[in-house]
This record gives sequence, C-alpha cells and structure tokens, in this order.
Amino acid sequence: MPLFPSLPEDALVKDIYPLNPPLFREWCKVEESIMRGPSVFSPGERELMGAYCSQLNSCSYCHSSHWEAAKLFGIDEAVFDPLMKDIETAPIDDKLKPVFRYLNKLTLTPYKMVQSDADAVLAAGWDERALQDIILVCCCYAFMNRLVDGHGLPSDPELFAARGQRHFREGYVAQYAEETS
Repeated sequence: MPLFPSLPEDALVKDIYPLNPPLFREWCKVEESIMRGPSVFSPGERELMGAYCSQLNSCSYCHSSHWEAAKLFGIDEAVFDPLMKDIETAPIDDKLKPVFRYLNKLTLTPYKMVQSDADAVLAAGWDERALQDIILVCCCYAFMNRLVDGHGLPSDPELFAARGQRHFREGYVAQYAEETS
C-alpha cells in the first residue's frame, strides 16, 4: 500500500511523477539516456544490470519489471538466478563478470570501492566510458529503487510483465510523457 495518501492503492511509478512534473520530466530524459542512449552495452545488458542492482537492493518492483524487459531484449532467462547466486559461475560472457562484480560492490558497499575494482573492469577490455556507463546504471537504480520503496509502491507480480513490455517498447521518456507534461 502506498505511503502517500494521494496515491492509488495500485500506484505505479507513473503515479509519482505528477507530484513534481518539472523534476520528473528531466529525470525521464536522464533515465532514457542512461538506459537507451549510446553505449557499448546493449539495452538488454543495461536492463539486466538494472534488474541485478534492484535485486541486490531488495526492490522487487524494479527488479521484476526490468528483468522482464531484459528478457524481451534477448537476455536468456537462464542467466538471472545463477548470476544472483554466483557471478563467477553464472552463464554470462567472461568479459561481463568484472562488470557485475563492480555493480555488486558499488551497490552493496560503495564506500569500499578502490582502484583495483576499476582496474578489473578496464583489464577485461572495457574503456573508461563503459565503466562510467556501469556506474550510471547503478546510480539510476539506486535512485529508482529508493523512489519506489520510499513511496511504498506495491509489488504486484501480475503487472511485472506489462511494465517490462512498456520499458521494452516505449523506453523511459515516451511512457511517462503524459504524466510529466
């Protein structure tokens, strides 16, 4: 049940945005740029990263809808559970393993980040722009997970597939345009 009396019981992220349209109009553009803008990481990989960070943050609302979007972008359904259990044995490209180790540490213990964490990503063949993209996805989901949980949005499993499909089809700006205008 939402923590804001003005929100409906079945509130979604789009129901939060009208509370501060100017801010969320700009936020949607930032989110769209992070998740769909130019990057060496595909939209599916970025959705997987977002779902991963959201699961680490115990945000089932974001985890589930972005995992659905990742699958629609072609991420194999068999990837997620093993990835959450053990990055080293997960069925992902070896080049992505330092990416997820970095996301894990930045999400759970950001105050412990050290040079060797960045060096591991760079040594795997990623450049500084890729490393920044990893950080931006992590930041995006730290914000969204807390936005969702702070407003008390309900996690309705029946809606996860539909939300994932909207992220896949419409991205981030288009699906919220009417709520932020």
